[in-house]
Order: sequence, then C-alpha cells, then structure tokens
Amino acid sequence: MIIDKVKYIEHIQDKTQHLPMRKIVDKVERVLKYHEVECTDFLDPYQVRLSHSILNRFDVNFYEEGGINSAERKSLVIFPEYMTKDTIEIPIKALKISGNFKFTDLTHRDYLGAILGLGIKREKVGDILIHEDFSQVIVHEDLVDYILYNLKYIGKEPVKIDEIKLDSVIEINQEYKEINITIASPRLDAFISEVCNLSRSKSLLAITQGKVKVNWQPITNSSYKVGEGDTISIRGFGRIKIAKDLGITKKGRDKMTIRILK
Repeated sequence: MIIDKVKYIEHIQDKTQHLPMRKIVDKVERVLKYHEVECTDFLDPYQVRLSHSILNRFDVNFYEEGGINSAERKSLVIFPEYMTKDTIEIPIKALKISGNFKFTDLTHRDYLGAILGLGIKREKVGDILIHEDFSQVIVHEDLVDYILYNLKYIGKEPVKIDEIKLDSVIEINQEYKEINITIASPRLDAFISEVCNLSRSKSLLAITQGKVKVNWQPITNSSYKVGEGDTISIRGFGRIKIAKDLGITKKGRDKMTIRILK
C-alpha cells in the first residue's frame, strides 16, 4: 500500500512540522503494509495534537506513551486495528542517573546536554525528572545500552546509570511562583510585555522572531489572544501558565492568575 503523504499533511500550515508529520505517515504505511507495531519519536504536546489529526484518518489504532501519567513528551504507538493495547510491549524504558549532587546545582539543560553530547537526537529522549539526589530519564528502548555504557558525566560530575522499571519512576510536582497580574488586553504582545517587563516593541520583536510558543505551538501573530489554561514559553524568559482568568477590572483591564514555572 502506497500512501499519498502530501495529501495527509497539506492541512498543516506550520511548514516546520511537515517533516515530523511525514514520518508519522511513514509509520502508518508500515503498519498497514506489514501489520507491524510502530512507535514514533518523542513528540511535544503540539506535535501530538498534529499527529492525531493525521492518525484519525486511517484504520489503525494508536496510543500515547510517555512512561508516566504527567509526561510532557510522548511517543505514539501505532498498530493494526485488530490488535489491542494490552498485547503490545511498551517500547520505552527508564534510566536512573545517580551521583554526588549534594553540592552541585544541575539543571534540566545539564542533563539534556550531556545526553545529546553522546550524539543522541533530542526526539529520542522523553521527560527528564530531576530529584534531589538523582534524576530519571525516559528514552526509547533501543538507546538504553548505549547510554548505560557511554554516559559518564553530567557537567563535571561523574555519574552512575541504571535501568529501572517504568513503574518505579517518581513523578515530580512542578515548582512555580503564582502571582496576579493585570494587562491592557489578552493579546500575546501585551501579555509578554507585562510578564517579562519588556517594552511592547521588544515583545513584538520576540514574537516575530519565533521566540514565543503558546501550548508548544510557535506563534508569530502578536494579536493572538491568550487565556486560561494556556502555557506560554518565551525563549530566554522561561515558561508561564495562565492558571485562572479573573475577569475585567473596573478600569477595563484583564486580570489573571499566572504561574511562573521554575
């Protein structure tokens, strides 16, 4: 069976996602032709949404797998419609990274950088969960041995790597600072200007330069309206979630509770 791949991705306006989505169609083609189980790379929530818009058009089954319930990055497992999820072996694994971290303030970037420094692509790595004395990393099963034998340091700190069971992965509570703000309007440029303490012109520049994502989707329209439940990430400033829309003040400004994620 040969699938017209262009047909199934032409509805996606974000051209940067055409290649990842074409790979999804390639997976579907293999499932339909060879009756195999296929799993994708780890996708962010935006890519998962786009993938659903493709997969729902085919006679296949699929489910999301990130190793933990709260996983941000997930792999999609695609399989023939006559099969069921409980007959499929989970294609991802978990690793525990231990070391003398008491006096070392390692960040998510340190862990990710060390793993990518092994020549591993970002899309092969799922969530990285950083705890006080160790971290846990979700990866595709075919990378486990490679990381076990080659990852020796995080930053300058020597580490020990062990494979662990997925059900022993400990979820973390995202730390955040919660504050109330008021903004002139729910436009994206007004929101960024207030939260990041930037001039409106600098906020506009960040948006047009592609430095801003809303719910993991790149947004270059400064008039885009944000609202309750949205997660906004600004390169260089971090990630902010709009926890609650508190309505309009007497002066006609929008009031909301936001969480600045650490």
